[in-house]
Amino acid sequence: MVSNIGPGENLVSASLPRAPRAKTSIDFATIAGIPGAFLLVITAITLGGSPDTFLDLKSIFIVFGGTLGIVTACFSLGEIKGSFKIVLQAFFHASRDTDATAKHLLQIAEIAKKKGVLALQKHLPHLKDSGMLYKGIEMVIDGSSGDDVEAMMKQEYQTLAHRNDCTIRILRKAADISPAMGLIGTLVGLVQMLGNLEDPSTMGPSMAIALLTTFYGVILANMVFTPLASKLERNSSENMLIASIYVMSAASIGRQESPRRLEMLLNTVLPPDHRIKYFD
Repeated sequence: MVSNIGPGENLVSASLPRAPRAKTSIDFATIAGIPGAFLLVITAITLGGSPDTFLDLKSIFIVFGGTLGIVTACFSLGEIKGSFKIVLQAFFHASRDTDATAKHLLQIAEIAKKKGVLALQKHLPHLKDSGMLYKGIEMVIDGSSGDDVEAMMKQEYQTLAHRNDCTIRILRKAADISPAMGLIGTLVGLVQMLGNLEDPSTMGPSMAIALLTTFYGVILANMVFTPLASKLERNSSENMLIASIYVMSAASIGRQESPRRLEMLLNTVLPPDHRIKYFD
């Protein structure tokens, strides 16, 4: 929660509260949505006959193994490894209150304007949980110009955006590749079937490979990779909004601009329903 200190009150003796913490919560929409969709498919399969007919090791190798191999070839091993941690954010998302964060930034700007940026030194420990903001304010206290602070923080902002975008692109690529691997499996099954027409006993297993690989590919693309990519895009948009107001605020404080001007700048990037009226 932010402090009740309002504009115009004596901030000299006031203590700046800690930055609003990122709240890590379980994303029940993802956890309920994807498993729920799988449960419905499995229920339909069970009601229609034996589930064992939908399990085929050769089809799994073709679709799952082929998709992993091709996606890895499209990116680097480091990017693939780093993406696993970010994918977890679709299930356990750390978010910050945009309104509270913006008001907290204006409180910092007020203290810096009234007492000078060096007065933020004693409040710096309260900002350790804010990541980028902590580094930016630390640079301001050390005497860096607003332009230097903005340039450094924008570089970190771009690095964060690139990491998130890379994971989303990996998931989108996997969503494109898995149906293609399913088609390859279908062709393999058809070739095996046509090559052994004289032996009717081989037609069933070959046709199973042909159909199940397509089934696996479509399931992976539309029930796993695509929804995860969409959820990460949404989460990344939230994180980038917080990061952008951090950059804007630290640079404004470094330039010793008016907190009222900072409020107007913040409201240009905040969504209409999250715009603040701190000085009104």
